[in-house]
Amino acid sequence: MAYEVPKEMVYRLEESKKRFDYLSEQLSQPEVISNRELFLKTSKERSQLEGLVESFTTFSKILADYQGAREMLQSEKDPEIRSIASQEVAELEPALKAIEDKLQFDLLPKDPNDDKNIILELRAGVGGDEAGIFAGDLARMYTKYAEARRWKVETISVAENSSGGFREVILAIEGQGAYSRFKYETGAHRVQRVPKTEAQGRVHTSTATVAVLPEAEEVDIDIKPHELRIDVFRAGGHGGQSVNTTDSAVRITHLPTNTVVVCQDEKSQLKNKNKAMKVLRSRIYEKVLSERNTAIAADRKQQVGTGMRNERIRTYNFPQGRVTDHRIGKTTYNIAQVIQGELDEFIDAISNHYQTIALRGESAVQTVIDNDDDE
Repeated sequence: MAYEVPKEMVYRLEESKKRFDYLSEQLSQPEVISNRELFLKTSKERSQLEGLVESFTTFSKILADYQGAREMLQSEKDPEIRSIASQEVAELEPALKAIEDKLQFDLLPKDPNDDKNIILELRAGVGGDEAGIFAGDLARMYTKYAEARRWKVETISVAENSSGGFREVILAIEGQGAYSRFKYETGAHRVQRVPKTEAQGRVHTSTATVAVLPEAEEVDIDIKPHELRIDVFRAGGHGGQSVNTTDSAVRITHLPTNTVVVCQDEKSQLKNKNKAMKVLRSRIYEKVLSERNTAIAADRKQQVGTGMRNERIRTYNFPQGRVTDHRIGKTTYNIAQVIQGELDEFIDAISNHYQTIALRGESAVQTVIDNDDDE
């Protein structure tokens, strides 16, 4: 059966090619070159279309070769030429289907936040001190993953507990496509292992929650000065010589949403304020997105869950050396590598899973495959 050209897809690609050519032409116009904001906006849109247009060009060339071979197969009488044409058709059909599948994925509506930096929030869930230690392990895991990609990682806020673990860790990660790689890490992560404090060697189950927020810029969220209450106070906990002796800690409250952010890690009150504002904008931005998109959780509690053990998205079982993602039923036995930040195998798998759902037009509601019987 002959390959059928997906006419709707080709039409959309042709429109994208026209837009790409128009943007390319605009970038040479003096009025665009002289307007920095317009130039950057035009360049960014053109860059986003460039890969799609290149794939379409490849598809068009293969399609032309395929159609030429089909015509030769139908019109030629020479057995040898027909044999060559038949072989070419057999080789080009799967190539066309493969690049068509890629183009269908590329034409899916893009998440406008995919290229953004992120605010990564990790909190201890159920499990006492061990949950706090696990939250710290996750923070290090994500830090190593980001640093391996040469992304910048900045600590925004840390709240320690008495056991050397953390009640909360907030990180800012800057890198091209950071949100696209981290966005499916949101949820409750479960660990099963023997805690260092366990004298009898019993395996405990604990959780930590992860929230991934696209970092909002000032153009994304317009926060009026009169909407903020800013309090300064003396930082507590471990710190340098100046941290605990000056009023450098900052608490910012966004009055319309009652969103509160505290930052006290820096010696400088101004630096703490800037960090707190970065987190505040991102939290408010997330709330705005939640209201606009019913597929996103209505609030932060729904996003990360309560931290209860039965809400996990992934389990890290140390005695078995196993990591399981319950949304897609994927299990590997390389926990040592995963906990050191080698996450691409899981991130790629879950991203492909949701891409496939989107391509089929199905609901992207997150499901849990309960194939883990060791509570």
